[in-house]
Amino acid sequence: MKSITQLYRCGIGPSSSHTMGPANACKLFLAEYPDIDGYRAVLYGSLAKTGKGHMTDRVIERCFGEISGGVEFDTDKKDLPHPNTMDIIGYRRGEEIARWRVTSVGGGAIKIKGRKHTDPPEVYPHKNFAEISAYCKAEGLRLCEYAERFEGAELRTYISHVWEVMQRSIERGLSADGVLAGGLEVKRKAKTLYGDNDVFEDSMTRENRLVCAFAFAVSEENASCGEIVTAPTCGAAGVLPAVLYYFKRRYKLTDARIIDAIEAAGVIGNVVKTNASISGAECGCQAEVGTACSMAAAALGELKKMEIDQIEYAAEVALEHHLGLTCDPINGLVQIPCIERNAVAAMRAINAVSLAGFLTYSRKISFDMVVATMYRTGKDLSKIYRETAEGGLAKAYKNN
Repeated sequence: MKSITQLYRCGIGPSSSHTMGPANACKLFLAEYPDIDGYRAVLYGSLAKTGKGHMTDRVIERCFGEISGGVEFDTDKKDLPHPNTMDIIGYRRGEEIARWRVTSVGGGAIKIKGRKHTDPPEVYPHKNFAEISAYCKAEGLRLCEYAERFEGAELRTYISHVWEVMQRSIERGLSADGVLAGGLEVKRKAKTLYGDNDVFEDSMTRENRLVCAFAFAVSEENASCGEIVTAPTCGAAGVLPAVLYYFKRRYKLTDARIIDAIEAAGVIGNVVKTNASISGAECGCQAEVGTACSMAAAALGELKKMEIDQIEYAAEVALEHHLGLTCDPINGLVQIPCIERNAVAAMRAINAVSLAGFLTYSRKISFDMVVATMYRTGKDLSKIYRETAEGGLAKAYKNN
């Protein structure tokens, strides 16, 4: 498995696969060909079908700046290496001098055809959770200690910055109001949720409202092209920070405890990314929000100092009950149902941990089994339910 720093990327929303990935590709292209005077970017598959809603064209144009060129949307191209595929062509004095075939594989990561150096190195010797669990039990390690053993002390420095960015995104989102861009006229709700106290509100209702407010805050920032952290993607960026921010405030936890939790969550996300997918275009929203829910459950399990079997069960329950979740954003925007979905998943992560505390040792299903099932389910999903905005809620809204 690769470094969990590849899972947590700080960047601009609204989509790690549709904005961060293409932006990274364009920056690398310009670094290699700084003297081009023209460009053309052609988007295929999901990038073409939802690129406008995800602002892919705007991000690409921003990267190339004053260089003349444009972005094309080819929705008919077949036999693609990945649902998120694009070509970047560079010109000098009207002549083509370079052409890259790029796939945006999720979480802001990219692959360039014929280029091996873009693939980060393997850091961990274990390939699934069963192996990780066995190793941790033999060595007496918690998941955060496991991560630091193979990544070194510098991992904590990186994750500390990740946590700072997560908190800032929540705080900006809680103070903002207005309408999100894109044409759906979606009003920001985080500020209202956060401040809408009811004197008759019980503790459980208050917990749900605050967790939702924090998830909405990040997701609304993401939809507004604000800075967020992929966890594991932009579209699912609100789940993990919402849970951590709430429990930090409620129990006055130190940032050191939160960093431990984010590292534990990263191990879970890494297992999914390595053995399945975190790309909504490849496997639907189960790969994004489902994985984020698992990560949040593992993080909370770490905060509660649960045993590794209990953390595994919490992560398994969280992902299992997202199986089959489609990716059908209305108008291709990361707004409906994406924002609410982050809030629901954050609450589900808390419930999964509560359940794990009681039922762990009666379970029949492993986390690895659910990860494999999620991947197969994603491949079985019709392509119209995998981030193309052609089916499900997106189609119903369009036809309404």
